[in-house]
Amino acid sequence: MTTTALLLTLVDQSFDHPAWHGTNLRGSLRGLTVRQLSWRPGKGRHNIWEVAVHCAYWKYTVRRRILNEKRGSFPLKGSNWFLRTGAEGIGVWKADLAMLDDCHQQLRKAVAEISSKDLKNRSAKGMWTIAQMIEGIASHDLYHAGQIQLLKRLHPRGKR
Repeated sequence: MTTTALLLTLVDQSFDHPAWHGTNLRGSLRGLTVRQLSWRPGKGRHNIWEVAVHCAYWKYTVRRRILNEKRGSFPLKGSNWFLRTGAEGIGVWKADLAMLDDCHQQLRKAVAEISSKDLKNRSAKGMWTIAQMIEGIASHDLYHAGQIQLLKRLHPRGKR
């Protein structure tokens, strides 16, 4: 297995492919209501919906960095965290979920096309190699999948 193939496996397992570690990011988002998606565990804390959109943004960012593309093409205005209160409704949630899936597919395509030789190159920012950024985005998905699983357990299930 090439290094690129191994990284692609990590990216896929952390997002939506079966893996020994349990729930991946996409799996953690299945079957949630708008109430569950928008519930906050405390003032100033992010909800599940915001975490999902945040993950889409970072998939976009890593893809953009490994392809050395300019900023500004993310579908939403802003960066990193995007306010979601639940008032947006199920239609916006479905659109945000489709955006997350699309950002993943675009990232996956970029990773699949990288040669093992190019994995040692640094992005334009120069701090991390392309391989390190790909490893990082897989870890980022799993970190937030665990966070979402915890938020689901903490949710008062209608006691609002």
